[in-house]
Amino acid sequence: MSKKSDSFFPKVYNVARKIPFGRVTTYGAIARYLGTARSARMVGWAMNQCGNVRPAVPAHRVVNRNGLLTGKHHFGSDLMQQLLENEGIKIEENRVVDLKKVLWEPGKKQGKAKRR
Repeated sequence: MSKKSDSFFPKVYNVARKIPFGRVTTYGAIARYLGTARSARMVGWAMNQCGNVRPAVPAHRVVNRNGLLTGKHHFGSDLMQQLLENEGIKIEENRVVDLKKVLWEPGKKQGKAKRR
């Protein structure tokens, strides 16, 4: 990886660690928060590389802008979906149901996710 990713990835991981239990965010939301709005793909690459990063990164809480579980193949089987459902997030056809209700936008004041 390039020198840019050496400093960018830890910033992505720090934001992802702040995603509250029962909430999700998007690759683009993280990129915008970091001031690099056009780097959603690079956020995705960071999520793909975080498996052995400590402290752990809740990569399962990062989805695409439409709520699709685009990173699920990196978890194996249906683990990403299972982890989200364990947090009360409803998934149908590999997509977060009611994305707007569970979306967490870094840097914006937001209400807490409702428990189901």
